[in-house]
Amino acid sequence: MPLRDITLDDIESLAVGAWVLGTGGGGSPYLGLLNMRALYKEGHRVQLMPASELADDDWVAAVSNMGAPLVGQERLTDSRTIARAVDLMERHTGHKFRGIMALEIGGGNSIQPLMAAAHLKRPVIDSDMMGRAYPEAQMTSVAVGDLQPCPLTTVDVRGLESVVEKVPTWKWMERVSRKICVEYGSIASTCKAPRTGAEVKKWGIHGTTTKAIAIGHAVREAQRKHEDPVAAILVVEPGKILFRGKVVDVERRATEGFLRGRTRFEGMDEDRGSSLEINFQNEWIVAWRDGKPVAMSPDLICVLDSVAGEAVGTETIRYGQRVTVIALPPPPVFLSEKGLQHVGPRAFGYDIDFKSVFA
Repeated sequence: MPLRDITLDDIESLAVGAWVLGTGGGGSPYLGLLNMRALYKEGHRVQLMPASELADDDWVAAVSNMGAPLVGQERLTDSRTIARAVDLMERHTGHKFRGIMALEIGGGNSIQPLMAAAHLKRPVIDSDMMGRAYPEAQMTSVAVGDLQPCPLTTVDVRGLESVVEKVPTWKWMERVSRKICVEYGSIASTCKAPRTGAEVKKWGIHGTTTKAIAIGHAVREAQRKHEDPVAAILVVEPGKILFRGKVVDVERRATEGFLRGRTRFEGMDEDRGSSLEINFQNEWIVAWRDGKPVAMSPDLICVLDSVAGEAVGTETIRYGQRVTVIALPPPPVFLSEKGLQHVGPRAFGYDIDFKSVFA
């Protein structure tokens, strides 16, 4: 399958669909979307490439923003910053990248590779390493696969540049890079450890950019036809509705480079009389209905505006919003025993056994 052009309409749908897959985190795609609209207006174009087209010895850059999503809303950056992180990695390693992929398809990090690709004239690989958004470096398919965690480049809008050359484990990469990110002001652009084509083909989660575009297209089409956008998502993805209600309490704080907190919902319609509480660390992690855990990572917990069908982020959710909470199935790599060690509830400090909504 040859490269295919990503249209601006695709990017509009990607921003909507990736926000759903962001499970509350990954940063709002809106600022990235504005950057891509500007780049396309200037004549830039981006192409999408399936991972199967990579040669085993090709090199691929994996990119993302890092930090607290709330800070990313307040401290704007432009599309050249993520391209600088990729360029710094190329200069540091001497590898010329064949393509650029998202570390996580969830949220604004879905658009980071498109911005880098537009400036650097490389294709975007239709894969990522999470199939959603997660807050920490070791919560990836390549970490489950024990692939090398370093080097890593980190840059910001002021011209700061850092290279983490060597760490012994993924958790050490998370600790060291998070400290750098906090010093940068809790938001930074990063290029993760370069991956070979063979590694991407074996450990990547494939087709996720296409999946996010399809979800976003379904939502936008339902909005245009004045149909139920939540139902439209469940036509293209095998998800389940968990709860319908309104937001009655939000508690959040930016700490250690994360946005942490909880949100409480009172039930409406058939869920009237029940309450739901969701704990988050950038992303929605565990949902408790009337005090009992009913959904948890790695299942995707997605909070959607009940009318528009668009996702609500942990940094933007507010009192009074009417929402529908749905669950989507996770990539199989995270359902293994080792995968659950990386992203199951205990990885976030909850002493509960993982039980899938889809079991």
